[in-house]
Amino acid sequence: MILWTIIIILSVVLDQITKLIAIACLDVGESVKFIPGIINFTHIKNDGAAFGMLDNARWVFLIISAAAIIGLPFLLYKYRKVHFLFGFSLSLIIGGAIGNMIDRLFAPNGFVTDFIELAFMDFAIFNVADIFVCVGAFLMFIYLAFLDKTIFPPNDKNKKEAKKENGEDKK
Repeated sequence: MILWTIIIILSVVLDQITKLIAIACLDVGESVKFIPGIINFTHIKNDGAAFGMLDNARWVFLIISAAAIIGLPFLLYKYRKVHFLFGFSLSLIIGGAIGNMIDRLFAPNGFVTDFIELAFMDFAIFNVADIFVCVGAFLMFIYLAFLDKTIFPPNDKNKKEAKKENGEDKK
């Protein structure tokens, strides 16, 4: 549980530090090329969810985020010994949720600071917390789809083949 707590704390700290740097170095609306043609830093204020979805729904996001920030650590604690990927992905999601919740609660007007822009495609501007939530969700999908056999148990044919491979079909 200590490892997951450290990952959550590091996620929040990294998110908040990068946002503070963006706020200190860029005016709102200002953009600088970081890696030309790949990544720009463009400072915007986002009053929606990740990637600017559902603008002006601050209270909805506060409630959903609060529920996640309260509920997910219980889930993490309950299943803390299940698999590394499960704990790691859930820790990233919690850290990202806390990072954006801090902005919604304490930033002027509840705006979340976004600043990472992919210059090579038309995509929303986002922040480090959004990256943690998305990477965590993707890793959780990988865990649930491919590693956790209780979610998608093998069918009868696969069970018989697995028993043959393990030598369990001997009578």
